[in-house]
Amino acid sequence: MSQTHSTPVNVSSLFSIEGKTALITGGSRGIGLMIARGYVEAGARVYISSRKAEVCAAVAEELSAFGHCVALPADISEVSNCKALAEELSKREEKLDILVNNAGAVWGQPLAEFPEVGFDKIMDLNVKSVFFLTQQLLPLLLKAGSAEDPARVINIGSIDGIMVPMVENYSYSASKAGVHQLTRVLAVQLGGKHVTVNAVAPGPFESKMTRQLLETHRQKIEATCPLNRIGRPDDMAGIAIFLASRAGAYLNGTVIPVDGGICIR
Repeated sequence: MSQTHSTPVNVSSLFSIEGKTALITGGSRGIGLMIARGYVEAGARVYISSRKAEVCAAVAEELSAFGHCVALPADISEVSNCKALAEELSKREEKLDILVNNAGAVWGQPLAEFPEVGFDKIMDLNVKSVFFLTQQLLPLLLKAGSAEDPARVINIGSIDGIMVPMVENYSYSASKAGVHQLTRVLAVQLGGKHVTVNAVAPGPFESKMTRQLLETHRQKIEATCPLNRIGRPDDMAGIAIFLASRAGAYLNGTVIPVDGGICIR
């Protein structure tokens, strides 16, 4: 009988991201802030970007009490600003281990009243910025990635891109489904270059974006969740750390719902 010999697993380093460099868009609030704080406390060198410079700077200063965090404000709904953000980061870092494309917006309005701007704004930020920021940061990602430990692109989608939501957010749902498919396409293109691309599809978490929804539908939402609750900050930090660590190095092109089981109901 043949015996299978395996290399011992170093569990202490398997989930470590200590010393890695990360950029998180939309990192000053909501899900982006949950991930940023998790990364900072896990020992990563974290850059957060958001549209409002003062808010971004204040959050970075707050997170710096737990580790390394720097503000790089930018409105990445404009492609030119995606390029400018990449250039600014390249002045500070020679490589980028982790890119979290989290910045996003939502637009809710009844079908008969839904305006063109409600598609243009959401698609520009939620989909185009994911593509063009990844494109502009590719040189830094390629410098960081190796066969053993690829660079990571983590796109934040939504379960609204998997299932039909209970609210009329047509462009948001379509944009997040687009993010999921873009994730798969980029995963195939970049995997051979030692850059993995995966997506997280969050369910309901506390944020400015979900405030009104949770105020009016929280009990109904919790009742549809097999775990009978909404997401917590450590739930989001946990999946983001996993995907960025050695433990997640063999995942590529996946869309992972983090929703307590809502989207399988």
